[in-house]
Parts: sequence; C-alpha cells; structure tokens
Amino acid sequence: MKDKEYLRKLLAEINGRGFKAYRDLKGVYEFDDFSLIVDHVQSDPFAAPSRFRVTIPQKAAAFPEDTYGSKSREVGLRDFLTRQFCLHSKKISKPDRGTGKSGLITMDTPGQEVLERTSVLVRKGSVEARFVVGLPAQGRTVLTKVAEKMLLHEIPEIVIQSLLYASLEKSDLYRHIETAEDADFLRERLSVLGLIAFVADGAVLPRESGIDSRPMSRGRIVPFQSPSAFSVPVELPNRGPIRGMGIPEGVTLIIGGGYHGKSTLLDAVKLGIYNHIPGDGREYVVTVKDAVMIRAEDGRRIEGVDISPFISNLPFGRNTESFCSDDASGSTSQAANIMEALEIGTRAILIDEDTSATNFMIRDHRMQELIAKDLEPIRPRGIHNSCHRGLRRLF
Repeated sequence: MKDKEYLRKLLAEINGRGFKAYRDLKGVYEFDDFSLIVDHVQSDPFAAPSRFRVTIPQKAAAFPEDTYGSKSREVGLRDFLTRQFCLHSKKISKPDRGTGKSGLITMDTPGQEVLERTSVLVRKGSVEARFVVGLPAQGRTVLTKVAEKMLLHEIPEIVIQSLLYASLEKSDLYRHIETAEDADFLRERLSVLGLIAFVADGAVLPRESGIDSRPMSRGRIVPFQSPSAFSVPVELPNRGPIRGMGIPEGVTLIIGGGYHGKSTLLDAVKLGIYNHIPGDGREYVVTVKDAVMIRAEDGRRIEGVDISPFISNLPFGRNTESFCSDDASGSTSQAANIMEALEIGTRAILIDEDTSATNFMIRDHRMQELIAKDLEPIRPRGIHNSCHRGLRRLF
C-alpha cells in the first residue's frame, strides 16, 4: 500500500530531475485520517496546476447528519467547507516558491453566493475535497524539499483545519447552512404567496462597487424598508418570523428619481435566484429560480428567433419570424432576449430602463409625430401582446 512514507521516498528519488518526473506521483496515498489522490500532474510549471483530491472517512470528519441531512443543508455545508479550505490554504501555503505556479494550493475562491459546488462533496461515508496544486520547480527542475513540505505538511494541515468538524467554529457552520436552508424555504414559498420575489426589511442592497459584490460598508447605508402596501410576513424554519416586500405576480413598476436605488433593488432581485452568505445583506432577498434579466445587447448574434411580436416591416422585407443577425441592434437584441427567455419557460422577466433600448420600450408623442406608425418597424406595444403568448410575470 502506498502511504505518506512511500510518497516521501518517491519525492526524494525525483529530486533534481526534470519536471516531467512529477508524473510518477499519480496515484493514491494513505495518510493517518485521509487519502491523498493525485489525479493529474501538470506538464510544466507554467501550465494549469495539478489536480489533487483528499477523501476523509466520516469517522474522522465526524459531521453530524443534521449538517447535511437535507439538500439545502448539504449544499450549504459544501459551500462552507470550500470557503474554509480557501481561507486556511491562504494562511498555510505560500505561492511563488519557484517558477510559474510553484507552491500554489487552492480552490476557486467563492463569492457572495452559496452555490452547489463540486469542490467539496459530502456523503454519509466520506468527505471529498478537490483542489489544485502548483508543483514546485526551479526553472524546470523538481524542488523536492518544497514539494515535501507542501504534500506532507501543508496539505494535511489544511485538511485538519478546514475539513474536520472538530476544528470548525460550530456557530458559524450552522449559521451558514441554516441561512441557506431558510432562503430555499422562502423561495419555495413564493408561488404559494403569489409572489415572484421577496426583499426582507433591513436588507443591505448596495454593493461596495461595480466590481466588488460585497455589501457596502462605507458612507451612509440605508437598510431596505418595505412599503406598507407590499409588506408580507413570513415564518422561516430557522430564523423565525421576518417581514419584507413581496413583489406580486403580474406587472410591477418601480419608479423614482435618479440615484434613489431603483437599479440597486433590481440588481438584488436579479441575484435573488441564488442564496447568499450570512452577513451579505441580501440573505433574505429571494426570487423565483427561473427569473431572467433582460437588456439590450448591441452587436450580439441572433439565429432564427421570432421577434415579430415586437419588430416587423424591416427594410428589404427582412424576415423577423426567424430573425438572424451577426450584429444585432439594441432593439432587435432586446426583442430576441425576451423571446428566448419565454422559450426556456421563464416566469419572471426583469427589465431596467437604464440598460434597455429606448426606442424598444416607448415611442413618445414627438416620435409618433415625426415617424408615422406604419413606417415604424418597432412596436413597443408588442411587449403587452407577448403576454398573451406565454409571458406570465413581467417585472
């Protein structure tokens, strides 16, 4: 049987050899509480890192069944463990210990959303973590001492700190999985309540910036408060009673002056198809799973989409019942986006005026005077006609 001592000897044998000697590492090695599996060895130090796995028997991992007994809790636990692995790998391992990706031990770092990840799997009998390792080299020469430290010391330490129940902060773990479970419960309740989305009172909707999805932490932050006419109480299995704004099925318009948070609210509703981590501010902002955000996409390709409910009578008799374009305009791209969303069965379409083609949304009085109705190919009223062709909920 290959164990960690066998791995140590193997590393010593390839010391100073060319990088391809690392291929001899492929296989399974038994450690005290887990198995280390080397699935793929990178071709050189600059290539994509090598793929590793660890499997830990539940006897050693010791996660109580109530942490993964339902689908919601299982997904929440897997997400939590991925975050713990990333956190401790940053603390314990040091990249840049040689050429290229030498010294790297990591997973894809999660964002604010709780997702069903393949980085960590939790089963009744075991826990499995999948990660990448940048095998160390100087130029293209094996660095055995660094590799030994990574594989025999750092990976075991990361496993102990992040993947064993005894090492984790229990309150943080249960808060994470219970928040995900509450959000899933609330999302399933939306159709019963006749809603397409729910925004909890006290939610923090603004983000740090356009490229930082963490909640805003500076300046004046105004927690969300539902208008009384839309206020809905909900009882969650873990959090208990909460109240917030229920967005009903049908046509809902959000209006207000500039810089009043309309797009921020819509962005939160758009991302409400995902659960969010505790402390994100949007934990209890949930939307039906198949909601789709629609916008104009100048220049996108369109192939065989029926946009005739919105656009017809194009120059040269161009067909709009099976419209094709390698460089669509704002209006034709937005029309195609709506029709494609309907084709996949979406129940909620979200539209922000700021990212829409203006001529697609409305023809004001002045435009109607300048261009006769029978000369205008775009029919903004088509959006209402399409309601009778399957659009059940429009935001």
